[in-house]
Amino acid sequence: MGKEVIKQLNFEKTGGLIPVIAQDYETGEVLMLAYMNEEAFNKTLETSKAHYWSRSRGKLWLKGEESGHVQLVKEILVDCDGDTLLLKVEQIGGAACHKGYKSCFFRRIEDGDAKIISKQVFDPKEKYKK
Repeated sequence: MGKEVIKQLNFEKTGGLIPVIAQDYETGEVLMLAYMNEEAFNKTLETSKAHYWSRSRGKLWLKGEESGHVQLVKEILVDCDGDTLLLKVEQIGGAACHKGYKSCFFRRIEDGDAKIISKQVFDPKEKYKK
């Protein structure tokens, strides 16, 4: 699956990882930035659930595998150079951010400081009991 489209993506140019922007398909809000390798891209195509490559863990990861806050992929767009993807997703559970916010972009720079501009959807200490 994805053999034809994989030829249009430029994994070599990006060192094997393509940046991916996840966006709420209804509101257009940017939820997060992550990375995909070919395996993550193919798993996403096969399952219609967002899979990414975790740089910190060094492994393939289904978004929401621990929290249950999966991303159902509604549409995939590729940029003109074939080295960036935009996923339009339905965010299950209301939060894309592992810190408990709807979006990973929950802070705005104001007066030289990063101010929280959103409310937490969940407490990460409760969700990720490690």
